[in-house]
Amino acid sequence: MNLQQETWRIFQIMAEFVEGFEELSNIKPSVTIFGSARFAPEHPYYQLAEQIARELSNAGFSIVTGGGPGIMEAANKGAFEGRSQSIGLNVTLPHEQKLNPYQDISLNFNHFFVRKVMLVKYASAYVILPGGFGTLDELSEVLTLVQNNKGQQVPIIFVQKSFWDGLLNWFKDTLVANKTIKPEDLNLITVVDTAKEVVETIFECNYSAT
Repeated sequence: MNLQQETWRIFQIMAEFVEGFEELSNIKPSVTIFGSARFAPEHPYYQLAEQIARELSNAGFSIVTGGGPGIMEAANKGAFEGRSQSIGLNVTLPHEQKLNPYQDISLNFNHFFVRKVMLVKYASAYVILPGGFGTLDELSEVLTLVQNNKGQQVPIIFVQKSFWDGLLNWFKDTLVANKTIKPEDLNLITVVDTAKEVVETIFECNYSAT
């Protein structure tokens, strides 16, 4: 890629940021939901994500996802059926990503990092359902931003204790033990199993939808 192409790429990146800021700055309060693109509608995690999103939507929170299949589709579907907005922030990927149909607002990004900024910037809480490398990347970003006061101090909620136990034990037994994080950093995370607990956790942290 030559210098002229690189220069134009800067303007393309700026345009994506501008569109994202303009579209999303007025959707507060919102909750961003992360999770795997690989779960089918009959999977319990898909159904749980749909229930969580519907209850949050009916409680007054817009729902933001990556706009693709799996957990993202489930969350958009639950929000779409609720009373608040369903937002999908889509990006073109070689394999898994395809636009799901349950979106009141749909934005498309060519640059992964711009999309990640938009996923985290306006959220009043982050809900992390089971997922793979992409979900791990997103939750690591969220934890780092909140830990270092570079993001809002909002709830970070891991859903399904049985799925996350191994990672959380590694945080404690390896990261804390080797002093690469502080013990109190683990307090950034709340672990729950049900949709009701997700909603209660958000309201207990004084992030209301009013």
